[in-house]
Amino acid sequence: MPADYSPGRMLDPCLMRPLAFALLCVNLVAVATGAGALAQGRAPRGSMTARMTCAEAMALVKGEKDIVIAAGAAPERFVSGPGQCSGSEIAELRFAPTRDNPQCPIGYHCREPGFEEWNW
Repeated sequence: MPADYSPGRMLDPCLMRPLAFALLCVNLVAVATGAGALAQGRAPRGSMTARMTCAEAMALVKGEKDIVIAAGAAPERFVSGPGQCSGSEIAELRFAPTRDNPQCPIGYHCREPGFEEWNW
């Protein structure tokens, strides 16, 4: 301890910076790893279309109106109709494998039209 230390005296702010920085880093790492563990433990809603019937998968998209489903290799956004797409997007019917139908038309996918698809 420094010779001029007294119990009521605050520590030098320069000494507190490294400690505060270390605590901030530990907190950020804890939050980041905790959030990652939570996300890994919870499957995306509707990710098991192969276990659903075609009617169940269609009802899920129709009920939610806008949902992300990991039906194939990568998660994809499905909407219940063209009304959920933004102004410049077009709705394209999408199919996903279900328990009773390998090509079930569960909903639509919004995408920007190509140059040749614009209605000039």
